[in-house]
Amino acid sequence: MIEIVDMNRFHIDGVVEVENATFHIPWTKEDFEKEIKENNMAVYKVALDDGKPVGYAGMWHIVNEGHITNVAVHENYRKQGIGEKLIDALFEVANEREMIGLTLEVRISNMAAQKLYTKKGFKPEGFRKNYYQDTKEDAVIMWKYFEFYEDYDSVKD
Repeated sequence: MIEIVDMNRFHIDGVVEVENATFHIPWTKEDFEKEIKENNMAVYKVALDDGKPVGYAGMWHIVNEGHITNVAVHENYRKQGIGEKLIDALFEVANEREMIGLTLEVRISNMAAQKLYTKKGFKPEGFRKNYYQDTKEDAVIMWKYFEFYEDYDSVKD
């Protein structure tokens, strides 16, 4: 059974394995250690299978919104709903902290990720040209605004 928990330093080696297997320009062990120890805006969740990291998701809480930095699931665990559970865990944090919404960038060619984000309520709001250093590929900027924010917007009109 997959368990979603807060990431801690004991998870980092396993998270780095997932990272290296997923991304062309992966974050390093030091990057994750810095996020966990020094970045007070950082929120990271990890998916564990019998204590072993098989996926993770992270975001930065900036003022009243969240910026999702990375979502990754080991290829042997994909298409099992783990990515969705990780996103849901970030939604829970966003709700607890009363964020107005979450944003992220995703490769324009990564249709599987875009499909997941769309399923979770994210909408494309723009593009970042040549965003990815390795390929100069464009990124789609996606946003999900939360209901209480949308309600607030209609009240002030």
